[in-house]
Amino acid sequence: MSTNAPPSAVRTIEQTRWRIDPARSTVEFQVPHFWGLTTVEGRFGRYAGTLDLSEQPAVELRIDAASLDTKRTARDKHLRSADFFDVEKHPQVRFESDHAELDGERLHVYGRLHAAGKKIRLDVAATLRPLADELELAATTRADQRRLGMTWSPLGMIRAPSKLIIRGRLIPDDRTSRA
Repeated sequence: MSTNAPPSAVRTIEQTRWRIDPARSTVEFQVPHFWGLTTVEGRFGRYAGTLDLSEQPAVELRIDAASLDTKRTARDKHLRSADFFDVEKHPQVRFESDHAELDGERLHVYGRLHAAGKKIRLDVAATLRPLADELELAATTRADQRRLGMTWSPLGMIRAPSKLIIRGRLIPDDRTSRA
C-alpha cells in the first residue's frame, strides 16, 4: 500500500475500528428526475456503519430504509412501497465491502449494496481526513437503481444512475479499538 499521510495517521486509521457518528453525518441520495432536468434529493435518518481495515468486511453500512426523507410525504410513502425499497419485506439497505484500499487520505472500497431484496456491486471513492481523534469522511458512488428492481418510472421520467453520498465523522469504536 502506498500512502501520503503521516505514518502515525495511517497506523491509527488501520489499527482502529471506527464507527459513523450519526449526529454529525449524513447519508444522502440524488436521483435524476423529469428526464434529467431536475434532481430529487433525499436522505436517510437512521443508519449505522463501521470501518475496520483489519477485518472483513472492512466497511459496513446498515440503513433503515423506512427512514428515507425527501421532504414530500406522498413521494416518501411511494419510495417505501414495493415499487422501490419495499420496506415491509426489506427493512434494511446494507453495504458490505469485499475489498478496501487505503492510499493516503483516499479510500477505495469495492463491495455490494443490498436493497429491496437484490444486490449490486459498487465501487466507492472516499476521502478520510484525520482530525484529532476522529476522521472526516466524504464518500460518493453511483448506483443504477433499476438493477435493484426499482424500475417504476412513468414515461421514463426517472433516470439512472442515482448518486449516493456519505459525509460526516468517524469516531473510534471504544469497544474494539486496538490503537
